This record gives sequence, structure tokens and C-alpha cells, in this order.
Amino acid sequence: MDTDSALQALAALAQRHRLAVFRLLVRQGVQGACPGEIGAELGLSPATLSFHLRTLSQAGLVTAEQQGRSILYRADFTAMEALVGFLGENCCAADGAGCSVGAPSNEGPRLPNPS
Repeated sequence: MDTDSALQALAALAQRHRLAVFRLLVRQGVQGACPGEIGAELGLSPATLSFHLRTLSQAGLVTAEQQGRSILYRADFTAMEALVGFLGENCCAADGAGCSVGAPSNEGPRLPNPS
């Protein structure tokens, strides 16, 4: 992840409702949620929710999938891990010890189990 992408993602999350939407979608895992479910759970109007989902989507943190007449939103776990990795990639570098906080995993992203 580059600095500009990290800044866009952090800016998107630096708002109370967007952070709540993102955290809700993270809890939902790969199942995701429809706007009606998200709005009902968080008490957001459709117009407000649409604005926040668009901002999160533009930042690359949320994906949208058309399902019939509805849209299913999911947290992008790969993007989330890339952001966390970017934040920790130079952890402990100054003292030469290094650590594994920002080290890429050989296992790939740790996605939630869909079952």
C-alpha cells in the first residue's frame, strides 16, 4: 500500500458513522450486509448511509455486489490488512531488532470463515 492510499483509507475511517459502518461490515464477515440492515442497525437514513458507503468504497475499504434489486456490501479484508501492514511495516526498525507487526504473512490474508 502506498502513502496516498493509506491516507485515503484513514480519512474515510476518521468519521464516527463510517467507522461504525466499516466495523459492522467486518463483524458480518464474507456474508456482508444490505444497506437496509446496516441502516437499521446503526440508525442511519438511506441518504446518509449511501454517502458513507460511497466514501468507504472509494477508499477501497468496502466492496459492493449487485444481488437482484439490492446491493450487498462487504468489508475488503485484503485492503484492511494492507492498511494495518502499512502502519506497522517499519515497526522496531530504528533499534535494529525488527519485529513481525508489519511483516507480510506467507498464508495470505486471514479472511473470516464463511461457515
